[in-house]
Amino acid sequence: MNKGIAITGMGIISSIGNTVAENLNALLAESDGISRIKFLETRHKDAIMVGEIKKTNEELVQELGLNAINNFSRTAMIGSIAAKEALLDAGIEEIDEYRTGFISGTSVGGMDMTEQHYLDYHKKTTNRRYIEAQHAGFTTQSISAYLGIKGYVSTISTACSSAANAIMLGARLVKAGKIDRIIVGGTDALSKFTINGFGTLMILSDEQCTPFDNDRKGLNLGEASAYLVLESDEIVAKTNKKVYGHVRGWANANDAYHQTASSSDGEGAYLAMKQALEVADIAVDDIDYVNAHGTATINNDLSEGIAMTRIFGEDKVPTFSSTKAFTGHTLAAAGGVEAVYSILSLQENMIFPNLNFKTQMEEFNLVPQTSILSKKMHTVLSNSFGFGGNCSTLIFSK
Repeated sequence: MNKGIAITGMGIISSIGNTVAENLNALLAESDGISRIKFLETRHKDAIMVGEIKKTNEELVQELGLNAINNFSRTAMIGSIAAKEALLDAGIEEIDEYRTGFISGTSVGGMDMTEQHYLDYHKKTTNRRYIEAQHAGFTTQSISAYLGIKGYVSTISTACSSAANAIMLGARLVKAGKIDRIIVGGTDALSKFTINGFGTLMILSDEQCTPFDNDRKGLNLGEASAYLVLESDEIVAKTNKKVYGHVRGWANANDAYHQTASSSDGEGAYLAMKQALEVADIAVDDIDYVNAHGTATINNDLSEGIAMTRIFGEDKVPTFSSTKAFTGHTLAAAGGVEAVYSILSLQENMIFPNLNFKTQMEEFNLVPQTSILSKKMHTVLSNSFGFGGNCSTLIFSK
């Protein structure tokens, strides 16, 4: 049984705001959240710039009403905040009224907590309770338990496409009639592990990132959490709910090129966009805006740009921008963050700018949108590409 997939709720916390409304205000004001590190203890504190949520772990514990001693990592706490906002926004009060599930993407999982105690586990038995928080699934279980979701619960960890793949799986479950409504997205906090890991790849910038700029130096890591509530059109009709839009198309492809680098011809990105358009049953001309992955690394922006020219034609690429210069690259949460921003674009008929862009790339004739643009829109395409060549594309429509 095929069902329409309506988006009835959204929730987000990022470096530019603690709610959907705050994020929208920052986007409209062209106000980014990139800064030096304040809360995370790392020797790189003054060497790089990141998109850090402006809350301590203690403040997050208080906001969620958790016990002082708990196993919630920062990743799980910001995830709980965003997922709770999405549920409230969708007007869901009785979780068990319909078949309800939860799919969350994460790559950091609980390592932002466990790495703090790594050297002490064999000395202090009180710290061993944190060990079980390490794996990605524990983060999802913590959030679902906080929300009271007892139905289908699953975790996806496909690097930076995790949240996009969570949305894709949730949409497929609703479309197939396997579930009535589902909360989907992702969450990742900053950690020393990820900062050190990306540092060894030499792709971190000590300045604000510049997506699709010829002189781009690298990415700014960020932390965030964002979720959508997807419901079948049948449930929406029964409950007379507001609808932000629909998940229209989706696809996941892999270029099988390299462990961390994207292919030089953008094959994985090309296939993901091509197949998502086929699922949506629309033509390339129907895309009004592309929310690009746009990490501001030498490799990614070139690969994605080539893929877009292959799909649309070099002189026919729709208006596009990367919003990562606002939030930093939030890893597994990126697909959820940019899904929220894509839907806000549809709602506001507004395209948010690609900040910090100055010089067109030499390899092709592509220039991102660099200022707020008012534009009547119906369909948005959003890209999320992860390590291991895991490339995902989502298409949203009014």
